[in-house]
Amino acid sequence: MPCSMCCQMAGACPERAAGRAGQGAGQGAAGARPAQRMVRLRKGEFLYLLGDPVTSVYAIRVGTIKTHVTTEDGRTQVVAFHFPGDMVGLDSLVRPHYASYATALEDTKLCLFTVDTPYLGPAMPAPLGRQLLLALDGQLQRARAVQTMLALMTAEERLVTFLLWLADGFALRGFSSSAFVLRMSREEIGSYIGLTLETVSRQFSRLAESGWITVRHRTITLVDKAALRAIAARPMILAHAPVPRLPRSRGESAQAED
Repeated sequence: MPCSMCCQMAGACPERAAGRAGQGAGQGAAGARPAQRMVRLRKGEFLYLLGDPVTSVYAIRVGTIKTHVTTEDGRTQVVAFHFPGDMVGLDSLVRPHYASYATALEDTKLCLFTVDTPYLGPAMPAPLGRQLLLALDGQLQRARAVQTMLALMTAEERLVTFLLWLADGFALRGFSSSAFVLRMSREEIGSYIGLTLETVSRQFSRLAESGWITVRHRTITLVDKAALRAIAARPMILAHAPVPRLPRSRGESAQAED
């Protein structure tokens, strides 16, 4: 994914924001420096561990990351899934240490942005601070939406809403919204939407038997989106809301970066 589409999907790119502020490659006060290097992870590798000092935030260029914690009884609880264009690590900017583990669900490339302070304070300059806050706000809205889903939705509604959320996200990123590969396991999906592995598998089977989806290994095809949206008849609480964009400076080029 080119830089012109990457973090702008989430409304936050420290490097481009710094450029808009006329800072060039320089350091912004009390904020994040322009991308210093590309981080490459193999499937299953950690980006950071729970309790590691917060030194960076990351923008996904290619791949998928899950953030997760371990419960007292040793179970893994998925906190979020992150896709190309998403920022990873924002939820820990108000802490001295990362609040979760971050693991690659496939081979992944990320841009690393060094964080100079472990918090977002009033000294954070615009537009850099606003960009980061927009992305953080989007992640907080998603977390609240998941809480609402767990409180109000049936098992079928949860899975359908999750699949439609994935489809809408892929569409925003320029990929197919009808057929896509699930990079997360059914157990990880269940952890995220509050269902057991058995319930997730049973709901996938029911949706397939109804002719609304097809399942081939991890490739999901949404055959009847209208029927699926009718199941998730409540407002799409996981919908990808449009993100406000900062005005372009006169000198900013709209050309995609390599």
